[in-house]
Amino acid sequence: MVDIAMIEAARTRLGGRARRTPLLSSPFLDEIAGRRLFVKAECLQHSGSFKFRGGWSAVSALEPTVRARGVIAFSSGNHAQGVALAAKLHGVPAVIIMPTDAPKLKIANTRAFGAEVVLYDRVKEDRDEIGARISKERGLTLIRPFDEPQVIAGQGTTGLEIAEQAAEEGIEAASVLVPCGGGGLTSGIALALESRAPGLKVHPCEPENFDDTARSLAAGKIERNAALQGSICDAIITPQPGNITFPILKRLCGPGLVVTDEEAQKAMALAFTRLKIVVEPGGAVALAAALFHGRDIGGDAVIAVTSGGNVDQDVFEAALNRR
Repeated sequence: MVDIAMIEAARTRLGGRARRTPLLSSPFLDEIAGRRLFVKAECLQHSGSFKFRGGWSAVSALEPTVRARGVIAFSSGNHAQGVALAAKLHGVPAVIIMPTDAPKLKIANTRAFGAEVVLYDRVKEDRDEIGARISKERGLTLIRPFDEPQVIAGQGTTGLEIAEQAAEEGIEAASVLVPCGGGGLTSGIALALESRAPGLKVHPCEPENFDDTARSLAAGKIERNAALQGSICDAIITPQPGNITFPILKRLCGPGLVVTDEEAQKAMALAFTRLKIVVEPGGAVALAAALFHGRDIGGDAVIAVTSGGNVDQDVFEAALNRR
């Protein structure tokens, strides 16, 4: 359902809108990782995460009369902000369904972009049911956070940039580590690299006890998480891989990597100290895998995506104090 032509088309629509985020490096991080380490800083993207790419791609692809009625999305925060900002820039209404335990910064930012925020209990309530009901009542178009072809295509533009930037650095073979929730970013990057840089192999990265993608890849079928709470990596806590994303992950990705919350916090601190960037816990899991799980990665170069930087101050301070 998603191919390189869709990703290229999304890039055209994103032209002049999305930032071409930098590929950063530090000799201090290379020493810890034991190889050349490059960091694709999507935490510097508009709205503070890669999600702006997918949000703009999906909203801009709608037929104008459909788009004018407005859009609806559900998210713990980054997809919420990406869709809210894309809707605002298109001049259309947006309703965003967010869990009550989402970071306060993400809820505030989503409202600041002009979206109506509907809060729900992620343990007791079903966000899919809420989204379907409101969408039907108001005539809004639902933009899913990862199991949506145009969203995947938009996230795949990150992979096009990685391919170009890797070539500029003379990198022909490397592991590309990607924070993974439902798999939209991971599958989009994998599709882009399959076409533009086949020597770069994608590995999804997840927090401990919420490693549904790693387990699904090992089992060859979709596995669910037992819980939906219990990690600081809120941005990538999802029930299971998507029905659209998993077949792509299964075909193109290497084994998943799993890190602890503490390792994610250490990666946040190192990203701030050595790269001068702010990364949220879920956005730091790929960097944590690159730094602390080198034995599970082959080759002399690794590219880690820092997917978001929307973190509450107290959480960030706790990470800095842990180093």
